[in-house]
Amino acid sequence: DVAKVTLLRVPDRPGVAAAIFGPLADEHISVDVIVQNVGHDGSTDLSFTIAESDLRQASKLVADIAAQVGADGFEAASDVAKVSIVGTGMLNYPGIAATMFRTLAESGINIQLISTSEIRITCLVAREQVGEAVRALHRAYQLDEL
Repeated sequence: DVAKVTLLRVPDRPGVAAAIFGPLADEHISVDVIVQNVGHDGSTDLSFTIAESDLRQASKLVADIAAQVGADGFEAASDVAKVSIVGTGMLNYPGIAATMFRTLAESGINIQLISTSEIRITCLVAREQVGEAVRALHRAYQLDEL
């Protein structure tokens, strides 16, 4: 079970990410997916996921961190889930991400956050829709036929 934390309008300057994630690490809170939006007017939104069991402690820390770094505050949500597709060489196959996003859209599932790596594409979706997301992706990639 995961939770999403978003710091709002974080000043876009060197050292801010370290100021945010250092205290979380000091308290042994593991951060998984990190997404920083494109900055506008000298600020950016920064979202990350953590274990839902760490949300209470992280919220207390992030409230202090937001004030210290000059962010406009933060939002937290625990009604989310991660769904991923994983495979080696995914960057060599154009359309893998587009298929995932289209499949979720056609199933009426909103993507709240996207993270990619060389071998994984992860989407954060509403927890109540994760089962349908998995089934739809299995059909789209024909995994239900294996």
